[in-house]
Amino acid sequence: MPPKSTAAAEPPAPVVAQDTVDTRPPLPRLGLLGLQHVLVMYTGCVTVPLVFGAAAKLDTSTVGLLINADLLVSGLITLVQSLGVARVLGVRLPVVAGATFTAVTPMVLIAGQYGLTAVYGSMIAAGVFGLLAAVPFARAVRFFPPLVSGIVITVIGLSLIGVAAGLVAGDDPAARDYAAPSHLALAAGIVVLIVLFGRFTRGFLSQIGVLVGLVVGTGAAALMGLTDFSSVGGAHWVGIGAPFHFGTPTFPVAAVTSMCVVMLVTFTESTADMLAVGEMTGRRPTPSALARGLAADGVSSVLGGVFNAFPDTVFAQNVGLVEMSKVRSRYVAACAGALLLVLGLIPKLGEVVASLPGPVVGAAGLVMFATVTAVGIRTLRAVEFEGTNNLLVVAVSIGVGMLPVVAPTIYHAFPAWVQVIGGSAITSATLTAFVLNLVFHHTRRRVPVETGQKKTPSTTARS
Repeated sequence: MPPKSTAAAEPPAPVVAQDTVDTRPPLPRLGLLGLQHVLVMYTGCVTVPLVFGAAAKLDTSTVGLLINADLLVSGLITLVQSLGVARVLGVRLPVVAGATFTAVTPMVLIAGQYGLTAVYGSMIAAGVFGLLAAVPFARAVRFFPPLVSGIVITVIGLSLIGVAAGLVAGDDPAARDYAAPSHLALAAGIVVLIVLFGRFTRGFLSQIGVLVGLVVGTGAAALMGLTDFSSVGGAHWVGIGAPFHFGTPTFPVAAVTSMCVVMLVTFTESTADMLAVGEMTGRRPTPSALARGLAADGVSSVLGGVFNAFPDTVFAQNVGLVEMSKVRSRYVAACAGALLLVLGLIPKLGEVVASLPGPVVGAAGLVMFATVTAVGIRTLRAVEFEGTNNLLVVAVSIGVGMLPVVAPTIYHAFPAWVQVIGGSAITSATLTAFVLNLVFHHTRRRVPVETGQKKTPSTTARS
């Protein structure tokens, strides 16, 4: 009888799972998956220049320039984040970058107080600050827990809802067509369409409901005679906006301070999204990788200041798409970045988007800004309220943040720098939440709230 083979008794060699983050799909599939990411984030990306342009009362051609610059910088930063630049920039995960809503209100306030040269000068300064602060911030994430980030995200959304209302109704109550029933009906129809898409579609289709609402709403607006695309014909097919379109940058201290706070809020957004993608892909970013990703946000602000664009953050919409599609390849995100870069080089496309009617953009913005608020509320669900002072922190921070929204002239008697910093809901809410979090959770003496149950110090301090 032949001897029994020992090989058969040995356990099989373990199968090493393929690292899908570094897997490059075939070219046709890569292109389709990259386009999917672009479609999911496109509306959010172009909404920022549309809203800022309307608030700053810029003409259609200038808004078109901002849109192209926005797409161009978003594409470049997405390539940097997904592919990396040596050991200096980029988290090297499947993330897509786009203009952050956080910057809109501070930019509008700075433009009104100091002019557009100060908007882009302060953006450059904030970008340099971001490059210097990336490593310390990555090591000090504990000072920006869900308590702080949830408050800030909630206030971002709430503070922008009024902007969406202004786009739908108009900014001049004395105008003949202010809050015209036809405009309100058009906006309501778009919101209903987005809701129906969310209710009766699944997967990728449910994620592009706002984009579909934008397209269908524009068609309806054209039938109502509300569209004017006359400026599109004069735009070039290929081109790039000149740097410093609005003139030599200026750097007022209050404007720079406000935009530096915006950069810290942007870091908070990006950190949460990069950690989420890290959990999905099984490649949780190290502090150094996180710092490289945050440094890319800083670079986006510098490029935005030079090329008339906006600071970028990691887009949560695309994080959701990574989870839904189960496609973890960073090369798919890089493909999306390349597509965004190409779109940014087509001025005619930017002019088309800039010509969209206010009620259409306002309806889409209303849904998107309210969604940001809902994300903030969801973030606050992770906060421990029982036996802590966290409810007080949330209440005071949101209250202080919303003051300039409900009473825009409340700081009119103060110096210009106070009006810029305090007049921004996002800046004031961020500073308040950060300070209160330090007071209640990072000082030696913590007094638990009496609830009838004994709380341990660790539970009381949890934020």
